Amino acid sequence: MARIAGIDLPRNKRMEIALTYIYGIGRKTSNDILTKADVSGDKKSDDIDENEVRRIRDVLENEYTVEGDLRREVNMNKKRLMDLGCYRGLRHRKGLPVRGQRTHTNARTRKGPKRMAVKKGGK
Repeated sequence: MARIAGIDLPRNKRMEIALTYIYGIGRKTSNDILTKADVSGDKKSDDIDENEVRRIRDVLENEYTVEGDLRREVNMNKKRLMDLGCYRGLRHRKGLPVRGQRTHTNARTRKGPKRMAVKKGGK
């Protein structure tokens, strides 16, 4: 089992797909990395040898920001927006959609489950 950027790559998947399990790497980036490292994307993750893993690791370390560093960078960007108090920062702070989506309906992912209206009862 190959371990790259602190992530155990899944067994028996094509390298093209296996690399996408690393945060910050999609299909396009995965193909670019494999091309630069001179590794076939059709090769299974179980079948690659130590030299190929080392070449992939070198390309990742030199040219891409992934996993912990990328997560930290994204969170720092959000924090910067919140500290500035700009519109996007306020939306992040309130947990609402940031990129102009409607909230009258939808937006349940950001807002969380519906809250039931509480009726004031009395005699």
